[in-house]
Amino acid sequence: MSRILVTGSSGRLGRSVIAVLADAGHELVEVDVAVAEEEVRRHTQRIAADLTDAAVASDVIAGARADAVIHLAAIAVPFSAPEQHILRTNATLAYNVMQAAVDAGVRKVVTASSPTVFGYGAPAGWVPERLPLDEDVQPRPWNAYALSKLIAERTMQMFAAQKGDAVRLAAFRPCYVIAPEEWQGVPTQQGHTVFERLHDPALAAPALFNYVDARDVGRFLDTLLASLDDIPNAQTFIVGAADALARRPLAELMPEYWAQTGRLAEGLTGRAPAFSIEKACRLLGWEPQHDWRSELGEQTDQARSVR
Repeated sequence: MSRILVTGSSGRLGRSVIAVLADAGHELVEVDVAVAEEEVRRHTQRIAADLTDAAVASDVIAGARADAVIHLAAIAVPFSAPEQHILRTNATLAYNVMQAAVDAGVRKVVTASSPTVFGYGAPAGWVPERLPLDEDVQPRPWNAYALSKLIAERTMQMFAAQKGDAVRLAAFRPCYVIAPEEWQGVPTQQGHTVFERLHDPALAAPALFNYVDARDVGRFLDTLLASLDDIPNAQTFIVGAADALARRPLAELMPEYWAQTGRLAEGLTGRAPAFSIEKACRLLGWEPQHDWRSELGEQTDQARSVR
């Protein structure tokens, strides 16, 4: 059992990560600007703090005496605030948390990034190097949110260059997060239900039909922390489902919404997603356990699709 500090613990992803890590037996320190009021789990401490203040971040993380830090806190939705504010807030949070963790002697530090660093949806046009996208594809962020996440990755690499293997660091790019309650019809981050995103491919197309169950992200993080000493330092991982959030193969769908991807998408047959999780599976032995068919039920999904 480890003592793990999680920033952004009250967010859509944070709540599931906390639940998974708690069930795995870890002692947790939850940190957010506003802590949730529900019953506190055993072996869990909650702290309300604004980590954009470097002194606050330093005090909180030093006082937690954690074995590991998982940094999730951020303005999580592109264009939900002025661009300068998103960039300043997210970049500052990433730097402050990682600097404070390193200064406090935390041995393991993981920061959340985003697949948006690839630059899909760019107004000037976007054609990927290849499909599926993997961690070696060159990032091309086109908005403040995506840039802030790439800065978080570079900040992680900076501290690895400073400290070497004295601190083990990693970054991860979670696909479109679906919380457990959203399988039951609660609106997703973009305001649509999962059924609506499946019924109308245009809703999922802007994100290249990617998704991941929040509980699988929690399991990924648990596995990653256990493996950090055994893999090369400062790695970045894509974390997604093993399939696409679509009823038709992406080899058919991608050219409909991204005209210049026709030849590149030819290999995305069957249920193959546009984002590769091969690296996480190979290096960590992690595999997602949840997909939309099992969560919604094949028969239920088919019945609703014909209404």
